[in-house]
Amino acid sequence: QVQLVESGGGLVQPGGSLRLSCAASGSFSSINVMGWYRQAPGKQRELVAVMDSGGSTNTADSVKGRFTISRDNAKNTVYLQMNSLKPEDTAVYYCTALVRPATPGKALNTYWGQGTQVTVSS
Repeated sequence: QVQLVESGGGLVQPGGSLRLSCAASGSFSSINVMGWYRQAPGKQRELVAVMDSGGSTNTADSVKGRFTISRDNAKNTVYLQMNSLKPEDTAVYYCTALVRPATPGKALNTYWGQGTQVTVSS
C-alpha cells in the first residue's frame, strides 16, 4: 500500500504564493508519474501538473507561467510552487502518483492523497 501526504495549503491573497508538498511512503518499486490535480466547488477534478520520473511534465494551460512542478525522486516527493495566485485557483489540490508495485510483474496503480485546501481571497 502507498500513502500520499500533502502539505502547504492555506489562505493567500491574490497575487501571493504557496508551495505544496506531497510525500509518498509505503511499499513500492518506483513512482512513474507524480503530480497534482485540483477540484473547485461544483466542478470536475482537473489536471494541474504532473511529472514523470525522467522530468517530463504536463501542465495545464491555465497555470502555465505561474505554477512550477518539481520532484525529488530520492525522497519520493513532489512539489508545486504556485505564484501569482488568482481567486480562480481556489480549490482542493490532490496529489496523485502512478506507482510500480514492489512485486515484479504486477500492474501499475494510481493513488491519491486526501487533498489540501487552497483559498485565494482578499
